[in-house]
Amino acid sequence: MTADHAGLPPRGPPVSDELTLRRELVAQGAKLAVSGLSQGTSGNLSARCGEGFLITPSGTPYEDIAPEGVVVVDRDGHWPAGQRPSSEWRFHRDIYLARPDAQAIVHVHPPYATALAMCRQDIPPAHYMIAVGGGDSVRCAAYHTYGTQALSDAVVTALEDRLACLMANHGMIALGSSLAQAMWRAVEVENLARQYALARQVGTPVLLTDDEVTAVLEKFAHYGLMSRS
Repeated sequence: MTADHAGLPPRGPPVSDELTLRRELVAQGAKLAVSGLSQGTSGNLSARCGEGFLITPSGTPYEDIAPEGVVVVDRDGHWPAGQRPSSEWRFHRDIYLARPDAQAIVHVHPPYATALAMCRQDIPPAHYMIAVGGGDSVRCAAYHTYGTQALSDAVVTALEDRLACLMANHGMIALGSSLAQAMWRAVEVENLARQYALARQVGTPVLLTDDEVTAVLEKFAHYGLMSRS
């Protein structure tokens, strides 16, 4: 931890609201391995909290995270002394600053999405569920070392007008209006990646046209978990 991160109490909502978010982060984190989205201590979850956000701690198995172990980080990248947020806290902070619509972020390393990311490939509109990512593709952000400002900038760019992206040679990010929605979106993007990878083994996937994707995006706009709101 650098000196400018130590001992600065981040701002946040009333304790009751913060405690609810902390408990939800713990509960959703416990689902990562079961869902196949991440293994061990990989990946991280966060939720907007007041003017900052709550994020899972660094290097702690999800089953060992207690609500009080979730770290609060303010918009300037400060957190309380004695705690250590995920090493990827920076892109969480920058996404929240750039995207007022994002209330929760899930970053994971599932096998198929990560395999495509290792090939530095976008997911194209080969299935109508591409709409879960908010557009006609799930872009792959450029590669940069984890935890750096360069990676954060690349992720924010890849997420422009999108709700999910891949990260070259790394993993995947999904946004949501809630933690439940962000987790759902991450599962759906991984399913898209799996289907696309399998289709390429069978033949050449036929991509949807712009008009076809637009029609699906319009239908998804107010449909349950798929809605941005």
